[in-house]
Amino acid sequence: MSLLRELTRVGALRTLDDALAGTLRRLDPSTPDSVLAAAALASLAVAQGHAGFDPAAPGQLLDAEVSWPDAAAWTQALSASRWIATPEDADAIAQAAPLAFEHGLLYLRRYREYERRLAAALRRIAAQALPAPDIATLQPVVRALFPQAEAADAQALAAMRALQRALLLVTGGPGTGKTTTIARVLLLLVAQALGAGIAPPRIALAAPTGRAAERMAASLRKAADALRTTAGIDAAWCDALPVQAQTLHRLLGAIPGSPRFRHDAAQPLPADIVVVDEASMVDLPLMCKLAEAVAGGARLLLLGDPDQLPSVEAGDVLAAIVDAAGEDVGLSPFEAALLGIDAPRGDDLFAAQAARAPLSGHRVHLRRAWRQHATLQLAPLAEAVRTGDAGHALALLQAGTLGGVIFHSGIADPLAPALREALLDPWRALLQAQDPAVALALADRVRVLTALREGPQGAGPLNARIEEALAGAQREAYFHGRLLLVTENSTRHRLANGDIGVCLRDAAGTMVAWFPGSDGPRPFHPAALPAHSGAFAMTVHKAQGSEYDDAWLVLPRMDARPLTRELVYTGMTRARRALHVCANEDILRAALARQVLRMSGLRPRLLAT
Repeated sequence: MSLLRELTRVGALRTLDDALAGTLRRLDPSTPDSVLAAAALASLAVAQGHAGFDPAAPGQLLDAEVSWPDAAAWTQALSASRWIATPEDADAIAQAAPLAFEHGLLYLRRYREYERRLAAALRRIAAQALPAPDIATLQPVVRALFPQAEAADAQALAAMRALQRALLLVTGGPGTGKTTTIARVLLLLVAQALGAGIAPPRIALAAPTGRAAERMAASLRKAADALRTTAGIDAAWCDALPVQAQTLHRLLGAIPGSPRFRHDAAQPLPADIVVVDEASMVDLPLMCKLAEAVAGGARLLLLGDPDQLPSVEAGDVLAAIVDAAGEDVGLSPFEAALLGIDAPRGDDLFAAQAARAPLSGHRVHLRRAWRQHATLQLAPLAEAVRTGDAGHALALLQAGTLGGVIFHSGIADPLAPALREALLDPWRALLQAQDPAVALALADRVRVLTALREGPQGAGPLNARIEEALAGAQREAYFHGRLLLVTENSTRHRLANGDIGVCLRDAAGTMVAWFPGSDGPRPFHPAALPAHSGAFAMTVHKAQGSEYDDAWLVLPRMDARPLTRELVYTGMTRARRALHVCANEDILRAALARQVLRMSGLRPRLLAT
């Protein structure tokens, strides 16, 4: 049996994958079956979040029992095919064929080009020469912003590194102060400009989702307000900081019905500093278009947690950039002088590292946990999950000694009699709310987070059961207090995929769906909304970039490929006050033993000198 037919027999391919193979076969009937099958698998790989398909490790893409070709023979057939370009130069454009074979991966040409273009754009930004900072002018600013700074102060290091590098990654887990750090970074850059007698930099804040953008802007406003009263902080610096953030699609200028944006390499963003939060959620095509739209001489600051789930779409971009940047490097003489401490001995380690790899010295990792709710002791559990230490994670859960962490062992249904009222009670206040602002604030009190969309423990069925428990089996489609989740971007409505709203009946009896806006809640007729669903339960992927007072993480009764340590870590760290974990111990062990693996050639492209 041919490989393509075998893949079809086991149901591995989508209609789109099979159609690509069929098109190539019609155009050239002599195309080997192994090439046709590989083309279909390259298409499938993108759908599963990979940039390309590795013929030497097909099991990474499919669990099915399939008789795979010999890897060497398969690679030889791919390299010889007229449908597959094999660029000799990593920076060369693959123009002659619909697929490309490079770095051991078979790509749909478009995704190979996204990788090539992104790597080139990031290397361009990283290599930009910036004006030499004036130590005498900036030293008192650094002391005011970081009065307790020492050589090991990662927040101060990030701010000083931003003075020297146009590309900066600030990484860290929940509560390590990424947005607080960025507030100080931006204040230092503003102070540098004003001290030099030039206009403050134009700053753009963005995130992949509307919720993440709102959180980022709120955190930045809070940090700026706290710094206004600090001795040595000029109010004019704080006034120069932006007060609003937007989605990446809105920042770049999405064009309805087109994959292109209004801002690109030819029409770059009108910003001197572009700050992107929750960068782990940004997929390969979007990060490529963002990096290309950063103007010459402008800075790009990426914030994120590389241990969280990667984007739903193709690529694990932040992880690849972090790997290419390597670990933090030591203080440079310039940074030591700003801190007022002894300069490091020998050559400038920062410069030496940067000369060895293009992105070395462009990352600062925050380790100190700053934010910790009085009732939630999540850090030890999150660290055990992050490292895949299932034994320690389960011991912590079973002991029940972590404040705010409740383990419902063996219970996969949050609506089970023993849990039902504890789950539903916070939502009952929504059913009585009349003020849209109050209702939207209540909307973030509790959320059920699932690994899957379908199935008994999936977001869809659980959401329907929660709605029935709150409003009855004969409820209206849009009942008072119903939470809504937007599932597609809509420039016309100024709503983005992931936005959360609430339905309220007004004094005249008309049902209105309210969503957050920069000037307060915005009303919509429910029937006029873009695609949406209920939002009492949602997948961990959809919840990424958000936080809830109480998070209920529900894992399925049966093991499934999407269950990974990154999913569990991301779900757990959405909690602010309390975390409920509904899971079977064996399923949790299986999840922590599995890591997200994305096939990509971005890291070697970024490491190339």
